[in-house]
Amino acid sequence: MSTQQSIQSDGRLVQAYLSSASSLMALQLFSRLFTFGLNQAMFRMASPEAFGTAAIQFELVLSTILFLSREGVRNALLRAWPNRSSAKDETEATRSTTGDADSASVTNVAFLPLILGLPFAIATAFLYANTAGKDTRSQPHFNLAISMYAVAAVMELLSEPMHNRAMGEVLTGVRVKAEGVAITSKTATTCFVLLYDSRMSAHSGELGLVAFAAGQLAYGVFLCAMYLSHFRGMSWRPTHIASSKRFGLIYKLYGSFDPQILRLSLTMTAQSLFKHVLTEGDKLILSWASPLQDQGGYAIAVNYGSLVARIVFQPIEEILRVYFSKVLSPAKDMEQIPTIHAEYAAHPSRTSLQQASDALISLLAIQSSLGVILVTFGSAYISIVLYILLPPQYLSTSAPNVLAAWIWYVPVLAVNGGLEAFVSSVAIPKDLNRQSRWMAGFSIIYISTAIGLYAQGFGDTSLVYANIINLSGRIVYALQFISSYFRSHHAGHLLRWKDIMPLPRLIFLAVLSSFVIHYHGHKRDISGIVKAGGKTALLDISVVTHVGLGGGLALISITIWWMSSGRLLVPSRHAKIE
Repeated sequence: MSTQQSIQSDGRLVQAYLSSASSLMALQLFSRLFTFGLNQAMFRMASPEAFGTAAIQFELVLSTILFLSREGVRNALLRAWPNRSSAKDETEATRSTTGDADSASVTNVAFLPLILGLPFAIATAFLYANTAGKDTRSQPHFNLAISMYAVAAVMELLSEPMHNRAMGEVLTGVRVKAEGVAITSKTATTCFVLLYDSRMSAHSGELGLVAFAAGQLAYGVFLCAMYLSHFRGMSWRPTHIASSKRFGLIYKLYGSFDPQILRLSLTMTAQSLFKHVLTEGDKLILSWASPLQDQGGYAIAVNYGSLVARIVFQPIEEILRVYFSKVLSPAKDMEQIPTIHAEYAAHPSRTSLQQASDALISLLAIQSSLGVILVTFGSAYISIVLYILLPPQYLSTSAPNVLAAWIWYVPVLAVNGGLEAFVSSVAIPKDLNRQSRWMAGFSIIYISTAIGLYAQGFGDTSLVYANIINLSGRIVYALQFISSYFRSHHAGHLLRWKDIMPLPRLIFLAVLSSFVIHYHGHKRDISGIVKAGGKTALLDISVVTHVGLGGGLALISITIWWMSSGRLLVPSRHAKIE
């Protein structure tokens, strides 16, 4: 491949992933805003107890099944799936079968989540149904609801081979359409059952758990149906590979999968166990330590608090994982189909390292500046926003305090997501084993910190603060790993860590804005006006003036951020890409 062809290919790759990230953000923005109104109705129709059970405990069961069944396979396949070098190839990819591009042993790994997930779903649901608390199990239709969640997990896993293909071939349009329809169907179904329960059921309130289970089942069904409608020609059975008679059945089973990808998948799955404990640790502790009503309050607070993370940060993390896997895979410059074997035998090019470092530093610079703005204005106005977001029955739960703590959690969550996307994209099994040991240590720190803060009277906010401490440790580990990775390739100078810091004038403006907003709020007694008047106080002239003051300062801060870091989001048009 010539230098000019390589430049054009890299340019197409960058443009493809920028387009993919934009599409995923658009999906998240549309689906979240569209379902926001439905969620408002849903929260008001569902009791805190039913919502807490579904959003905390049932979601924990679902995420355990899905995460441990598919996470390791997803990350491993990103390194092996064929690389499409042009937009024209993407069109052709939608018409071809997997066997046309991949070896059978690579393709078969995509079916592992379904093979492993089916018995895992049955075992997990059965174990939970027999160990849940008495208050939880005494709710109407509890067993039916948890059974529906297990079926919903299996339905999601049915679409995994097609999801992995869409991820590997950067078929963003397919994912956007499938996930958008599925999310909308989930929320609409839940609201419909809750509405029926509140108006037409003989015993109002008894279908609360069934409503959330039906919504999750609708998500799995529509997700699988949308993928099937696109990948009509995809084989639904793992490809049989001829085996040696000497080894018999064991060889047939093991030989059907690419051994390198299989080992990497198993290693990443083992590591996922620790990551899952850290990711879902709040639900584990909450299920044990808090009453059902506060579980509902925590769940609704996290639902609102994670909107920014889901709309912006999650799509960026997903696309970065794919982008780093492709850019830093030395096989991308080879003529043959890239496989996992090439990754262990070669090193990324100088150009690839430069592209990866530029993307990483730009991301961190943007996140640090936006984090300063979010913390400054979010913490100042969260007390006013609470009366708009939260239904009355949730104001007496832990939701207000948890939402206030989430303001500080979101920036840390964003930085950790981007860094760990890089680590998971380039780490070899030896690195993953080392990271697993560190993850075990982080799990201990998280659990002990959360329990200690609970003992000190922090309540459910203990989980948020413990997660901030936990993610800070993971960020330090990821930074050390990334620095070591670039040094090992004699490219340590490419990491310009100082460039990620917000500009001094942005920090100065944030401090000044915080002082002005708090002084004005204290002088006009904004908190007292809002507490006394509730939503009607939002029209008070003092409150309107206070909001306008913060809005003006926020606009100035965003302008400064855009001039310093925001423009990095816009791809350069100087280089002509043919």
